[in-house]
Amino acid sequence: MAPTELVLFDDARARRWSPFVEARPVGELRFGDRLLRERVEAVTGLRCTASWSGPGLEGWDEPEAPPCRAVPTEPLAHGLLLWSSRVVPLHIPDLPNEGTLTFTVEDAVVGWRLGPGDDIPPESALADPEQYRIGTAVDVQAEVLGWPWTLVDRFSDRLRGDLEARAREDEDPGELPGVHRIGAGPLAVGPDVEIGPGVILDLRDGPIRLDAGVRIEGPARLVGPLHLGPGCVVFGGHVCRVAAGPVCKLRGEIADSVFVGYANKAHDGYLGHALVGRWVNLGAGTSNSDLKNSYGNVRVQLPRERISTNLMKVGVFLGDHVKTGIGTLLTTGGVVGAGSNVFGGGPAAPRYLPAFSWSSATGVEPFRFDKFVEVAQAAMARRGKSLTPGVEDVLRRLRAATHESK
Repeated sequence: MAPTELVLFDDARARRWSPFVEARPVGELRFGDRLLRERVEAVTGLRCTASWSGPGLEGWDEPEAPPCRAVPTEPLAHGLLLWSSRVVPLHIPDLPNEGTLTFTVEDAVVGWRLGPGDDIPPESALADPEQYRIGTAVDVQAEVLGWPWTLVDRFSDRLRGDLEARAREDEDPGELPGVHRIGAGPLAVGPDVEIGPGVILDLRDGPIRLDAGVRIEGPARLVGPLHLGPGCVVFGGHVCRVAAGPVCKLRGEIADSVFVGYANKAHDGYLGHALVGRWVNLGAGTSNSDLKNSYGNVRVQLPRERISTNLMKVGVFLGDHVKTGIGTLLTTGGVVGAGSNVFGGGPAAPRYLPAFSWSSATGVEPFRFDKFVEVAQAAMARRGKSLTPGVEDVLRRLRAATHESK
């Protein structure tokens, strides 16, 4: 009864991963050198065909990603592997050929193998998998990510392991004209990569991988572990322990940060210990704090709660399509919701901004949705992309739910 289909679900904890989960399923966030979804696909050998992420994301249809769908109510007609989106599988043991299975990590339920005729777990069980233990329990090796800041805190170790594993199959490019290599760590360079003179590649603490079409302009210092996805450009600066998805534009001082993809930080300014959603654009001089003056524990404000991270270094969390103006200052542990526009300089932006905030030095008000769509379409068209009907509808509903009384 081998499953033929993989579906990821966002449990109740994953649905609190603001400001990301309001606009994309958790499986489409980056951890190490790939998306969380891609990590599950690689270990299970199955292609993910859908995400079950709650009513707010139903209809989400970003290209090259499985769509978000409603949970079916009919019994299954085929085998299905149902897996928690925030659980990173490392090893799944040999499984019996027949029978329903409940997967656990240290006795906590993280997913199920279901067969033809089996009932699909109800929404309540997807929110709280502990209440749905069926068939035979199988304990697996996996890493459970509690919160978005957990992902940022752990990504560099995961990235280092990913790149070291891939280096066994990569050919080292050898000496590169005008480029200075420090350390003996692995270096992988894809086709059509351009590295200008005056670039330093520091491999002492981890590998560096530059995918197809990456361009690095000097003077710049890249420090591993570091992975730049296809089409990324570094316009100079100090880029240290970064994982960036496709077509990101980077400059300035960037440390210990993850870019999901198609983001611009193309100017000077500091960005550290940050998780940056898709289609984010940071204006010149935008900087964030990732350390309190007291060196104390950072607390993060989410829509309905304030949570202690138990971490000393926590940067900012920027949802999809966030824009900042020149000289914007972002606070330690700051959260900016999807579709927000932050500008005006002056004091630091509020610690928490809900989705579709229009935040200036004089206050915060809702961002008009028609204007947001106009800006998003213009920005995406520059990369040959467009806002799909499904994603636009998800964002429209998010805007209405966030500002329904305004």
